[in-house]
Amino acid sequence: MQDSQNGGGFDELCDSVFQLDEKIRSVRAINNKGKLVAGGMRKGLTALEDAKKDEMLFMELSLRVRMRHEFDTEFGPVEFSLSYRGKIVIMSFPMDPNVLFVTTERQIDLNKIPFKILELIKK
Repeated sequence: MQDSQNGGGFDELCDSVFQLDEKIRSVRAINNKGKLVAGGMRKGLTALEDAKKDEMLFMELSLRVRMRHEFDTEFGPVEFSLSYRGKIVIMSFPMDPNVLFVTTERQIDLNKIPFKILELIKK
């Protein structure tokens, strides 16, 4: 896994998430400005998107997570969001003010892995 500077303790979390399942493609900690602070792709895998698109994706993700707080009173806070896409599964876990961004193969156990990640975050 590639690390960014100033991981702020996220490096260990990213490593722990990777250990949950071989089908996890990437684990990245994103700050509230949409910048990568820790994590990366699983060794041996290539990203489906290029680095420039990553930057845009991270900024959009950070904005979306902040906007979801609008409904916390009515529905409770978001614990994670999941998007089942044509090629991969994308999960985001708000960690105020940061976000843990995880991509997996589509064959991942959706009934277990997101909740195991939540357990790691809450430790």
